[in-house]
Amino acid sequence: MQRAGKLIFFLPQIVFRGDQSVICMCASIEEVGWEHLVRLDDNLTFLSFRVLDASGRVHVMEVQVDKTYPQCPPSISGDVPYIPKIEWSATSRLKDAVIQFKKHVDTLEDFWSTLDDIDNSLWVVNPNFPCRAMCHRLVNIGNDCIVLFSINARSPKTVPECRFMGPDSSISPLRKAWSRNCKKWMQEKSFRDNLVCVFGFELPKSPDTEKDEQQLECGICYAQHLPIEDELGTKSGCPTDYQCDNANCRRAFHGLCLMDWLRSITTTRQSFDVLFGSCPYCSEPVAVKITNTRS
Repeated sequence: MQRAGKLIFFLPQIVFRGDQSVICMCASIEEVGWEHLVRLDDNLTFLSFRVLDASGRVHVMEVQVDKTYPQCPPSISGDVPYIPKIEWSATSRLKDAVIQFKKHVDTLEDFWSTLDDIDNSLWVVNPNFPCRAMCHRLVNIGNDCIVLFSINARSPKTVPECRFMGPDSSISPLRKAWSRNCKKWMQEKSFRDNLVCVFGFELPKSPDTEKDEQQLECGICYAQHLPIEDELGTKSGCPTDYQCDNANCRRAFHGLCLMDWLRSITTTRQSFDVLFGSCPYCSEPVAVKITNTRS
């Protein structure tokens, strides 16, 4: 599997073979924009692109192509609750699939906003960094009670489905309150405000957690830890140690992986021992100190 940041060294060799399918694929990626490419395998059959929605949230679109491309449409997947049907014709290319995926992501704006509202205002229980494709949230509402809320991705502002978990003595009055008051749900209100209206009491917010200490997956090498190798010195086996400052991105990276990425991009600037460039996911400015742990 090739990291997108290494393509500058990889592509000239495969294009030199004169393989028309490879040349076609490279041209298709060029139309989308190499800066949007996140990952590409050695056979150029699996790719992933970063796509920003209308509010600047970062989504990853995965594309699988075979030898019939571009006559036949690629298979796509992504961090969305459901996959759109891709319209394809004899003249379609990868960029058309990416454009359609972005339009689909934008139609889910209310869905993303509802989930953001829940994540930011309520005590969400595991995972701390849920996938954007998830339509449900486990919420701690206090008194040893957990509620599983399922959000309708096509109509996220409507009353969600819910399942109560906890001691019968605690959840029984909650079930009754939900049955009695769920009709009061108003789409113009926030998720939290609606719950307060339904249950009749204030809900606890998430306690402070040391999110920076979470072992996050690197957005470049897709591993939580660097490999254990002597040439990495003190960085051997280390977890991610850099996170994008963009609140809608917050992608984690190994500093060494980000350094390699930035070095492969022609627009990267260097001042003394610091590299300045753009986040490979959201294009916001990033800066990483150059280290010499690798040979």
